Amino acid sequence: MHPDPDPEPQIAAFLAKYTPAIEAQLIDARQRLRAFFPRGFELVFDNYNALVFGFSPTERAPDAFISVAGYPRWVTLFFLNGVALNDPNGLLEGDGKQVRSIRLADSSRLNEPQVEALIAQAIGRHREVFEAAPPLTVVVKTVVAKQRPRRPAKAGSA
Repeated sequence: MHPDPDPEPQIAAFLAKYTPAIEAQLIDARQRLRAFFPRGFELVFDNYNALVFGFSPTERAPDAFISVAGYPRWVTLFFLNGVALNDPNGLLEGDGKQVRSIRLADSSRLNEPQVEALIAQAIGRHREVFEAAPPLTVVVKTVVAKQRPRRPAKAGSA
């Protein structure tokens, strides 16, 4: 799949499905996480459950190892091999075999020293591959037609 010359209008349409508050938080979280990746690929997945911005040293989705995802009520930072990270502050949530996450009450959490240390640790495992990667390139990888609503259900509706 070749990168779209300008995927941002399509990404803006994905983001517009959210409430203004979640849209703004997801935009900010995306920008903050992009700052850690001068090289590599930002892979965009408009999936069934969430809009996801994953970061990878290659265009291959399985190589993505960190992402931010927007849900109707919150934004989450995911470490796809988070179980292997040293987390002395106990910030990572989850008990699966691989993935750990941090729900972002505010996207500025991405720049807290303890969170930056986890991000740097995750990136460090891929440093050599990133050095060979092109400048950060955005690729829309997946757009699914059937999706969960991107906005919370109205009170009283089923």
